[in-house]
Amino acid sequence: MNRILVLYDSKSGNVRKMAELVGQGAASVPDTDVRVLSVDEAKAEDVTWCDGIAVGSPTNMGVLSWKMKKFWDEVMGASWMQIDGKIGCAFSSAGGWGGGMELACQSILTVLMNFGFLVFGVTDYASKMVTLHYGAVAAKEPRDDGTQAACRLLGQRLAEWTALYVHGRKDQHPTLRLDQRQRPG
Repeated sequence: MNRILVLYDSKSGNVRKMAELVGQGAASVPDTDVRVLSVDEAKAEDVTWCDGIAVGSPTNMGVLSWKMKKFWDEVMGASWMQIDGKIGCAFSSAGGWGGGMELACQSILTVLMNFGFLVFGVTDYASKMVTLHYGAVAAKEPRDDGTQAACRLLGQRLAEWTALYVHGRKDQHPTLRLDQRQRPG
């Protein structure tokens, strides 16, 4: 069974909504168990349980939130070297476009890399003009179809990579599944 954790911090509820969409995308991959947890309720055991993690945070001056950073500093510190080699990705929301969401995703990815996670971006278009090279991003609430599709694609890709690399399920390799997906023009 593929195990995905979607860990998020959300002040306004926007990142929580993104997390739910990321979880839906991960759950679309067969034989995948998904936990969507806020940083306030998550424990170190949830991170050690998962094969892959999607971490979401509000953009806070271009970086991850203090609560998310505190989780990795204080809760996960004792798990150093026990989670090395897991797969991770990022998502973030800010008050508007140009608010630093991609920088926040990069700061999340940097934290994950320091814990030994293998991190990735997605080059596929989630919809016309919407990519997620550094992770899924939203200006405020993920209302539009493109942003929602990006969140779902991020979760799906995380579950595909963990199914392939952790469980050896070659049928889940994203490039082999291109024929099954529609690519926006």
